[in-house]
Amino acid sequence: MDFDKYIKMLKAMLDGSVVSLEIFFLTLLFAIPLALPIAMGRMSKNKLLAGSTNVFLLIIRGTPLMLQLLVVYFGPGLFVIWLKNMGYEIAFFNWLNSWWKRFPAAIIALSINYSAYFAEIYRGGIESIPKGQYEAAKVLGFTPVQTFFKIVLPQVVKRIVPAMGNEVITLVKDTALVSIIGVAELLMVAKERQSELFSFTPLFIAGVFYFIMNWGVSLAFAKLEKKLSYYH
Repeated sequence: MDFDKYIKMLKAMLDGSVVSLEIFFLTLLFAIPLALPIAMGRMSKNKLLAGSTNVFLLIIRGTPLMLQLLVVYFGPGLFVIWLKNMGYEIAFFNWLNSWWKRFPAAIIALSINYSAYFAEIYRGGIESIPKGQYEAAKVLGFTPVQTFFKIVLPQVVKRIVPAMGNEVITLVKDTALVSIIGVAELLMVAKERQSELFSFTPLFIAGVFYFIMNWGVSLAFAKLEKKLSYYH
């Protein structure tokens, strides 16, 4: 057995795991706050805003994430080609096409996709709060903003933790899809090493890495649920 090959394999897979974790954390960093205005737009009394937000959610949730990754990555380049064919030459879009890379495209596509799912979770949590609490807060002199952040939001957070945990666990696994646009994350590295070694071992190790990451996420959400149990 050539141990040097396996040591190099482990090093490469650890590097791939770091890329997967970077994608995971950056997606959460952008998707979690982005989901709130989307949820608010979905619940808006303005029919145009609510309708357009609903169409956006239907498109994002109704199309495969893999397709969205391809559109976000190849879209700017195809748009520049279309402009040139139409006889237009816009410096900004040429610059964007030359700057556009795989990693930011992956983060943007995943963030948009997961913000749509998180937004629906937020909406369900917000709409589960009895209207009487809003009325009581108004009687006590709270402004709508104070009511939302001091009374509604803490209860919503507790209610949506299990659903958010499920989505975050799914995100860990969905980081593997970015290999479709050439991002060298864990699964892509495992496939490359499998071809080199003619062995199932790299895929098995990748599965172990994903399991460990999801185990960590599960423990974190279980701890969070326990911490928020005082809302019962």
